[in-house]
Amino acid sequence: MYAEPLAPQRSVTAPRVGEGYWRRLLPMLTALACLTRVPSFAHPLWNPDEGYLAVQARLLAHGGELYETVVDRKPPLVPWLYQGALALAGSDSLVSVRLLAVGAHLLTAALLASLARRRWGDAAGRTAGVLYLLISVGLNPEDAQAAGFEVFMLPCTAAAMWCADRRRWAAAGVAVGCAFLAKQTGGAVLLPVLWLCGASWGGLLRLGVGAVAPVLTAAVLTNPAGFLFWTVTGSGAYASFTGSELHVLTRALANTAILTVACAGLLPPLVRASRIARTASADVWLWLAASAGAVVLGFHFFGHYYLQLTAPLALLSTAALRILPRAHRTRAVVTSACCCTLFLTWGMLAPRPELTHAERLADAIGRHTTPDDRVLLWGIHPETYWLANRTPATRYLTAGLLTNYSGGRDGPEVGEKYAMRGAWTTLHRELAAHPPRLIVDDSRGKPYAPDRIRPLRRLLEGYEEVAVVDGAVLHARAR
Repeated sequence: MYAEPLAPQRSVTAPRVGEGYWRRLLPMLTALACLTRVPSFAHPLWNPDEGYLAVQARLLAHGGELYETVVDRKPPLVPWLYQGALALAGSDSLVSVRLLAVGAHLLTAALLASLARRRWGDAAGRTAGVLYLLISVGLNPEDAQAAGFEVFMLPCTAAAMWCADRRRWAAAGVAVGCAFLAKQTGGAVLLPVLWLCGASWGGLLRLGVGAVAPVLTAAVLTNPAGFLFWTVTGSGAYASFTGSELHVLTRALANTAILTVACAGLLPPLVRASRIARTASADVWLWLAASAGAVVLGFHFFGHYYLQLTAPLALLSTAALRILPRAHRTRAVVTSACCCTLFLTWGMLAPRPELTHAERLADAIGRHTTPDDRVLLWGIHPETYWLANRTPATRYLTAGLLTNYSGGRDGPEVGEKYAMRGAWTTLHRELAAHPPRLIVDDSRGKPYAPDRIRPLRRLLEGYEEVAVVDGAVLHARAR
């Protein structure tokens, strides 16, 4: 007698721990990233950096060469991103770039969530991602909502830490190199990455090769000598605050206070648990310290510099909250959400007088020129070129590169002798080849006004005043 064969049994697979975690978290982070960036779509431009990048993108699209006919003190990654976005969606609007910025913040939040989850569990991952997005808007809206260099640097720095945490040294090096290519100070993340690497010679070799590869590639794709000059060696005078100490100190204190308000929910638990969390998060503390050093570097303390602090602050706060009672985490998130709401309201309602001025000036330029005319704008608001849809007469899009005024410097080191090396010679050559139809003096009493810059006064001798717009004087070439 044979036994009946057993019926096949269905295999039962136990659910994996954390299954569906990202399926639930990513939609929430995406919605929060979009919500916190709503004000960024409320204005055509937020600050001169956006204007500079938009003008650069147009010039590159029409055959310009980076570090040759299109110049700035920044690496090429963000200008290339602008060029690509505007090529796909049109150069009359920065909506495409704003969407890229939302994606950059979302990617940063996701990487931080993954880092925190790997170290401290699921709840910590959710907390890190949410806290980062909430405090990332905690600055003056023109700094927090703009699609600037720091916004695209942040996912690269977070990726460097994410890869280093997993001992993927070549990938971590590439991320460090990309962070540098977004903005030079992004390279500060190399310090905590080196800390994690330790004395592993193989890891250090892979890290070094990975970091150097994208930088060398960018140098070769542009102009190696120009790349070195404009990103490293040519900014010595810019990285000084001689004669502007009070001005710079006031800006530093103001922007520090603003970010402190945004982090009001994070700082108390961070201070309370810092002694316990310090050892377990030594690399993140080093990340914060390196980022703080990057903010100080250059001695300008613009608000958007402080964005570099938000990622390590969110991660450190998460590390502190995990060892405190759950009520502290709830309080931190709720307080941060309230502060975030305050900053979003500020972004939606605050007036933009400089943008209004630039728009009026652009309208006037349009009335006195044709689309084929070149214009020389003597000021620090290159967005006027973009708003007027006029081609700059020179590669130097701001007076800062020709006078070292550099974003509000009000000390004695402003004038033609403090310009970028060879700038005035190049300017005269460019203007002789293509004389501008219009020279717009938008100095409005600043230290680089024509009465203090002799070469500019000589340029204006062949021009006559045709209009005044909010203090800006338009000079047309005499016929």
